[in-house]
Amino acid sequence: MPDQSYFTRKPGGDRVFSVEAPKIKFGNGVLKELGQDAETLGMKRVALFTDHRVAQQESLTIALDSLKKTGLDCEVYDEVEVEPTDRSFKAGSSFASEGKFDGFVSLGGGSVMDTCKASNLYSCYPTDFLDYVNAPIGRAIPVPGRLKPHIACPTTFGTASECTGIAIFDLLEMEAKTGIVSPRIRPELGLLDPLSLHTLHPMIRAANAFDVFSHACESLTARPFTHRQAPDHPARRPLSQGANPYSDIACLEAIRLVGKNLIQGVHEPHNENLESLMFAGMLAGIGFGNAGCHLPHGMSYAVAGLCKDYHPDGWSSDHALVPHGISVIVNSPAVFRFTADACQERHLQAAWAMGAETRGAGIQDGGHLLADRLIYLMKETGIPNGLEGVGYGSEHLEDLTERAYAQKRLIDNAPCPVSRDQMKDLFESSLSYW
Repeated sequence: MPDQSYFTRKPGGDRVFSVEAPKIKFGNGVLKELGQDAETLGMKRVALFTDHRVAQQESLTIALDSLKKTGLDCEVYDEVEVEPTDRSFKAGSSFASEGKFDGFVSLGGGSVMDTCKASNLYSCYPTDFLDYVNAPIGRAIPVPGRLKPHIACPTTFGTASECTGIAIFDLLEMEAKTGIVSPRIRPELGLLDPLSLHTLHPMIRAANAFDVFSHACESLTARPFTHRQAPDHPARRPLSQGANPYSDIACLEAIRLVGKNLIQGVHEPHNENLESLMFAGMLAGIGFGNAGCHLPHGMSYAVAGLCKDYHPDGWSSDHALVPHGISVIVNSPAVFRFTADACQERHLQAAWAMGAETRGAGIQDGGHLLADRLIYLMKETGIPNGLEGVGYGSEHLEDLTERAYAQKRLIDNAPCPVSRDQMKDLFESSLSYW
């Protein structure tokens, strides 16, 4: 184990971490193998979830041709909302229940994959909608059994939803972002085809890349698993366990790949840039699928949930939204300056991996070097200038803090305790950076 902090177990802290590894196939053209993989998993009648944008692209044609060549019956559901809501989860679940499907395919970004996960879940085990939703908003009842097979085919690279047992959505009544977390909703298989990325808008590529970075860096700097209270039963060990040696390896390499490929991958991507960024997204997904994220993601749910008038370039949506990768990264420089003292070496490692000049730097400089590097890359790739860039001002700080501080699962995974006042200060520090 590379980090001495793992040996410093807090009283009552856990001694064990578990490894949940998704099954992934990666490579140019792998989407053409979808039909054979679906057949291998026993699918005969398939629900293919996608959205209106992907439904007009070659990826859908390739997927349908592959399914039809193996003789599978397939019905397409293309009503997935960008940044899904409880309304769209319920609509997808109704489609899944009525269709009597024995397998699911998701083709699209995180919104599509998460909607498919939830639709599979609620069609298999119907219940009150909030039963499976994270506490304190929902009841966090464990998923009672196995779901039907699900093959996830991402056409973006940021969310890594194909790697995780997490489905995120906006709860409209509360204007809050929350989710469902269970290893049982993780797809059986992910097909990662970098050829699917060439049609992405540059701003979507930028947001995806910063989401990959955030997954990896938050997991690398999360509270060590030995500092989390040991469960009273192994089955109650959380999916997000905290930083651990397995996740560290994947996360540090993911950060390095993002730092190396981000600028060119946004503006003038070559095949190798897109392959590297998609591979980085997979690594980060494996990492945070076991370690978990913390403050930037916890704060992002408030930023996305309270959005009223921001309409980003590149997203086809009839309503205001702050895309997930943007809602995360606008908080990140302020957060990593704040958390650096809790694990200085890890912040310095992340700064180096992201491309910062660290020669001659002291271990105490990691947080500032990392934040400065992020701000530079945000400017170079057209990311909005902090919260003000997506429509927020000082008058919104209290509401943002109230919504974000309810994200207990993520806040508790931070490397240091965070008070409500400190979170408000972090939002204030995130208003603008340049």
